[in-house]
Amino acid sequence: MAEKQRIMVYLSRKLLSEVDEICNQERLNRSQIVREAMRMYIMERSKRILREQLKEGYQCMADLNLMLAEEYSCEEIFDYERQLAEAD
Repeated sequence: MAEKQRIMVYLSRKLLSEVDEICNQERLNRSQIVREAMRMYIMERSKRILREQLKEGYQCMADLNLMLAEEYSCEEIFDYERQLAEAD
C-alpha cells in the first residue's frame, strides 16, 4: 500500500455539506472523495496543458504551411509532406 500523509484542508460549510451528501450517497468517506477530486484535477490539468501545447504547435505549423504555400508549387509541397510522412 502506498504511504499516506495526513493534510489539513479548510472548506466552507456549504462545500463540506455537499461533500458529506456525496459521501452518504456513494458510501465513501471524506478522504476518498478528496483523493478522487485531486486525481481528477491533476488529470484535467494535464489535459488542459496538452491542449495548450497542441494549439501552440498548430499555430506555429500554420505559419510554416502558409509560407510554404506562398513560396512553393503544389507538387513541391506534396513532396515535402511525403518526406515528412516517411520520416515517421
